Amino acid sequence: MNFNPTHNPYPTTRVPHYAQNGMVATSHPLAAQAGLAMLQAGGNAVDAAIATAACLTVVEPTSNGIGGDAFAIVWMKNEMFGLNSSGPAPQSINIDAVRALGHGDMPKMGWTPVTVPGAPAAWAALSARFGALTLAQCLAPAINYAKNGHPIAPTVAKGWQRAYAAYKRLNGPEFAPWFDVFAPDDRTPQAGEIWSSSHHANTLSEIGETGAESFYRGRLADEIASYSAKTGGFLTKSDLESFQPQWVSPISVNYRGYDVWELPPNGQGLVALIALNILKDYNFTEKDSPATYHKAFEAMKLAFTAGKEFITDPDHMKIPTKKFLSEEYAAMLRGRIGATALEPTPISPSTGGTVYLATADGHGNMVSFIQSNYMGFGSGIVVPGTGIALQNRGADFSLNPAHANALAGGKRSYHTIIPGFLTKNSTAIGPFGVMGGYMQPQGHLQVIMNTLDFGHNPQAALDAPRWQWISDKMFHVEHSFPIHVAQELIDLGHRIQIPPESGSFGRGQIIWRDPKTGVLCGGTESRCDGSIASW
Repeated sequence: MNFNPTHNPYPTTRVPHYAQNGMVATSHPLAAQAGLAMLQAGGNAVDAAIATAACLTVVEPTSNGIGGDAFAIVWMKNEMFGLNSSGPAPQSINIDAVRALGHGDMPKMGWTPVTVPGAPAAWAALSARFGALTLAQCLAPAINYAKNGHPIAPTVAKGWQRAYAAYKRLNGPEFAPWFDVFAPDDRTPQAGEIWSSSHHANTLSEIGETGAESFYRGRLADEIASYSAKTGGFLTKSDLESFQPQWVSPISVNYRGYDVWELPPNGQGLVALIALNILKDYNFTEKDSPATYHKAFEAMKLAFTAGKEFITDPDHMKIPTKKFLSEEYAAMLRGRIGATALEPTPISPSTGGTVYLATADGHGNMVSFIQSNYMGFGSGIVVPGTGIALQNRGADFSLNPAHANALAGGKRSYHTIIPGFLTKNSTAIGPFGVMGGYMQPQGHLQVIMNTLDFGHNPQAALDAPRWQWISDKMFHVEHSFPIHVAQELIDLGHRIQIPPESGSFGRGQIIWRDPKTGVLCGGTESRCDGSIASW
């Protein structure tokens, strides 16, 4: 049959999903089903999250991989935990070394932006602390799809083609293994075609059997370090050996009587919280109102400008996170919002881009989990014989030594991937997230406003037309954004553009739990291959 798998000329409507015993929401149907299989095998929400995440490295390698980073917020037995598994820059790298290679800014491809991968360590840490099943059991579905193959989903196929075109322009033998694994016949798989990777299967098996020890201190670490040494990388085995994920305390602001939770820096969840803290003193009664969008636009510009100026590895942040969430700081930023669009500048408090998944089990445990190679497949570096595509997270470092996020060996960069969570009166409501680079805090703000200000169900909160701040006074809006509102925003001084595709507006998942009945209600992303599996 001859048809376009990504084109539908008709408006479609999805309704939220309901379940009681468990739910998994993510961007790929096979991955969601992998998580559900863990729940049905006696696992909990954490086991489901690990299985889903590992499966996504196989079925959606265009957005994440074994060589990426991961963050999680876990609600387990009525207690919240945060995990930051983002890796630092190699110890041997520094600004002078990068400039000596001829770079004026951090490059996006090749070995230079590669940082220590944190995703395998995240799976192992979550499994060891909370899992009811073994790590090997949780990775089994991913291993099966890698070994025996799976049909490529439409959105994945489209992203694969874009990556192929970009990597074809790269020079250097270090990029050849990417084509060996992901385009072996000098072409990418099309939607519906079967793709498999024995390299992925073997690596995932080794991670499962060793609790990820092989990846950081064993054979796989040797393979990564050896390829780095042969092809001009900074990453060494000692960088891998010294890495450990960090358990952290999530941070929050109260918005409309609910507590919205994010992880602290080096992630950009702080940006979403700053913006919500600004907006909480306004009363929004109409969603499609120029006044509503104007205030949200201005709050996001102010919050993002502060975030990009000050967020970095928390060990290097000169201003405590709590200062950015103070009432005084929110009031100061709110005072800058006027009747017309402003030109944002960073304001310091007083001193005195991924795959996202949400899981829930029948016992009230829930996980908000996100992992990424950053820009699609990442750096373009694939370690031969392993299927490990290494992330390019270091591309966000600054080569300005005076900048808060200046490159330094052993330092973690400003990080775009952020999981979100919602509670009320110390009771879990559930996980939410919107992946997609710098769209993520903007997506978090929008789905929370849609939910708490305008009463949208989880699916409607995700389906609503989105907007994205680009720079200065420029915003992009989706084709379905109300045109009359866009025109009135232009009259207020905002610059509005409608991009040709909606791929830059993020992809989200939501699961809410009714505290009284325990019933789960989920929404999944309609802009991609989003799917919910439940029972």
